[in-house]
Amino acid sequence: MDDERKPNPPRRGPMAIQGQSFEKPRDFKTALSRFVQFCKPYALPIIAAFILSAAGAIFTIIGPDKLKQITNLIISGAMTGIDLGQVEKIGLTLVVLYGTGALFSYCQGFIMASVTQKLSKSMRAQIGEKINRLPLKYFDKVSFGDVLSRVTNDVDTIGQTLNMSVGQLTSAAALFLGSLVMMLYTNLILTAVAIVSSLIGFTVMMTIMMRSQKHFKRQQRELGRINGLVEEVYSGLNIVRAYNGEKQSEESFSGMNNNLFQSAWKSQFVSGIMMPLMNFIGNFGYVSVCVVGGALAMSGKIEFGVIVAFMIYIRLFTQPLAQLAQSLTTLQSTAAASERVFDFLDEEELSPEKEDAVAFHSSKGEVEFRDVKFSYNPDREIIKDFTAKVESGQKIAIVGPTGSGKTTIVNLLMRFYELNGGEILIDGIPISKMTRQCVHEQFCMVLQDTWLFEGTIRENIVYSKENVSDEEVTRACKAVGLHHYIRTLPDGYNTILGDNASLSAGQRQLLTIARAIIENAPLLILDEATSSVDTRTEIQIQRAMEKLTEGRTSFIIAHRLSTIKSADLILVMRDGCIVERGTHEELLGQGGFYAELYNSQFDDDIA
Repeated sequence: MDDERKPNPPRRGPMAIQGQSFEKPRDFKTALSRFVQFCKPYALPIIAAFILSAAGAIFTIIGPDKLKQITNLIISGAMTGIDLGQVEKIGLTLVVLYGTGALFSYCQGFIMASVTQKLSKSMRAQIGEKINRLPLKYFDKVSFGDVLSRVTNDVDTIGQTLNMSVGQLTSAAALFLGSLVMMLYTNLILTAVAIVSSLIGFTVMMTIMMRSQKHFKRQQRELGRINGLVEEVYSGLNIVRAYNGEKQSEESFSGMNNNLFQSAWKSQFVSGIMMPLMNFIGNFGYVSVCVVGGALAMSGKIEFGVIVAFMIYIRLFTQPLAQLAQSLTTLQSTAAASERVFDFLDEEELSPEKEDAVAFHSSKGEVEFRDVKFSYNPDREIIKDFTAKVESGQKIAIVGPTGSGKTTIVNLLMRFYELNGGEILIDGIPISKMTRQCVHEQFCMVLQDTWLFEGTIRENIVYSKENVSDEEVTRACKAVGLHHYIRTLPDGYNTILGDNASLSAGQRQLLTIARAIIENAPLLILDEATSSVDTRTEIQIQRAMEKLTEGRTSFIIAHRLSTIKSADLILVMRDGCIVERGTHEELLGQGGFYAELYNSQFDDDIA
């Protein structure tokens, strides 16, 4: 296709992506708030998981008080005899408490695993639907690898971290508050010691968290960039090697990989340092409680069982701080990934269809352009006052130098982009008053860049077309001269094609032409359809095209002007304007720009 389809693209090679940023500034609170809104449909199961998690934590909190009772029974009965019956009763109560807590935790985990997977599925579905609603101009500025990263890496990050964090966060909050209440109930002095020691760790934790969010955002951004680079280099690997671009690609990859390493290392370092830090604070509190508690017990102010209970409470009190730190750290990854997903979902979509838009139309093939104006960028108009009328069944050739606007006209005709001015009409109906699907159904296309997907040859030929018989497929392949080759393959029409399919460029193009024959639409677009084939194959395709264009209005974009001699009308474009129009003989007789283009091809061949 011509270069005008993507004017001034921000990325055109491995080096171009490195300094590019696709992110919109958004803070942690905003991203998290948006994510909470997204989770609203799953509010009930998430609340149920919260309750179960909190209930499990409460049962865990009650345990130390029962252990205190057992300790006091053992100490008081050491001389007179231990009440084993009472100890056994309390022990069974502990078993029930801890068992119920474990059951609640299991239920909470099951619910959150289900919710997070449904959430991820919903998010991917919305992204998939969003892709179909985005205008082509979005993909002109963003690498496909970056979009892929949002669909896979970012959504996976959200699902995994949410699954780990929500239950952990709720349980930690319940343990923290419950332990605090039980410690206040048990002894005020030891509670004060525990709070002071833990407050130090909490302050340090929050300070680190506030400074670390940027590293998580940068990690997700760099991951998207490196995916974009890999996608570009892999898709153009033969060009990279042909131009000895391996070193440049390696340098680009190395730079991005180093950026990803730096951001990932810093974010993972923050994640890793939280647990050791909080363990230190927990051990510090544990020692403090033991020292102060021992002094109080020696002075007779508390029972020894209180110290035993408090040693467990201090663990239950400081452990939630560590869990909170871990949960908040992973939530930062969720927020960073959410930013990228929501930025994508917030992108400007195709303009909505009109309520009275025509949804079905059986075209006669009449097309008219009325003073069409279009620009990709506001400061540069690509198409200027393009006016032409095409009768049903005519073969129209659009020619001109690279960048003159040929492919842009076709994209506007297909309503891939919206006009800035003027109208395009099919059978007198403006395409703006037809649904996009209705417009697309009027056309079959054969492009310069062949597109085949992983599937059988037959599936590629009948793509999106239903109820196509084997006879129709065979007839289409015979028309383009591909039937004999397919018959020589071990599986014939059931041969699986993929990225590494053993088909020549010409054979791949022939398949796309057979696909257009099967589509059997009233309007046909051929965009450099023979540019990838040799002269003999080109002649073969031209014969097939003659049959294909019979009874259809055809638009042909061609650089080889010798292939359009039979066109009913040739539109010669330069700088977005029609500078000449007429048949091949008429234009040659004028001795103008077309004649200059036509003769220059023969001069190049002689040279």
